[in-house]
Amino acid sequence: MIIELNYTSDTPIYLQLRNEIVKGIASGQFKYGEALPTVRTLAKELQVNNMTVNKAYSLLKQEGYICIDRRHGAKVQPTIDNSYEYQEKLANELELLASEAIVKGMDKEDFIDTCKKLLQSINYDPSIAK
Repeated sequence: MIIELNYTSDTPIYLQLRNEIVKGIASGQFKYGEALPTVRTLAKELQVNNMTVNKAYSLLKQEGYICIDRRHGAKVQPTIDNSYEYQEKLANELELLASEAIVKGMDKEDFIDTCKKLLQSINYDPSIAK
């Protein structure tokens, strides 16, 4: 499993871990229904506190990316919500990013090209989506 954390970043480690797992799901590194490492195993591997991993897993569960079962641990949710509410949330976040890009001097075409390049870099495999 490849999870990259920046220990000197202003972004909290638990949030970086959450983001890396979401990227891993999108790229197919973590398959739908697949078990994630235990909190202890992942904490040891990343050399972070168990509570950091637990906080990331709790956030992922709250957001619907994983399910947690006491006996079987954390697993990637077999189906992930793509509801109207999620699409609205995504649109709001993209609007903010687009606004920030405009304020920083990026034009519309460059923003769209950047988004396309990022989507291509994920190596998305449609067969993993439900």
